[in-house]
Amino acid sequence: MSRILNLAAIGAAASGVSDLLKLLGSPRNLIVQANFAYGAGGTSVDAYLQTSLDGGQTWIDIANFHFTTSAAVKVYNLYSGTPKTTAVTPTDGALTANTAVDGVLGALYRCKYVTVGTYTGATSLSIDVVTDQQP
Repeated sequence: MSRILNLAAIGAAASGVSDLLKLLGSPRNLIVQANFAYGAGGTSVDAYLQTSLDGGQTWIDIANFHFTTSAAVKVYNLYSGTPKTTAVTPTDGALTANTAVDGVLGALYRCKYVTVGTYTGATSLSIDVVTDQQP
């Protein structure tokens, strides 16, 4: 398991990106879990799991976790084993809330996040990744 994002405390509206997770190669599957602990206040939090196929020049959203004002845990199991026969239009921080794109798994990963409103209390977000590849 690798923790790709750890926002220990979410306060005022913010945006940013996590550190990179570099794998030895493209994995066959990727299990991603988002843990949102809600304190008080705030409006929304979006976390976009992204991969890059060109060494970090272009980032592609492959999962969006959308949270508002209640605690939640959400999980995606992304799989690259089925051939992708339709074109995927890459987005960077624009994937529809609570959706994922199967079939596009590279060797580089990061998480882009956007928070709206001012959260207080013990509001936090973490994103963990499990795969058959090692970082």
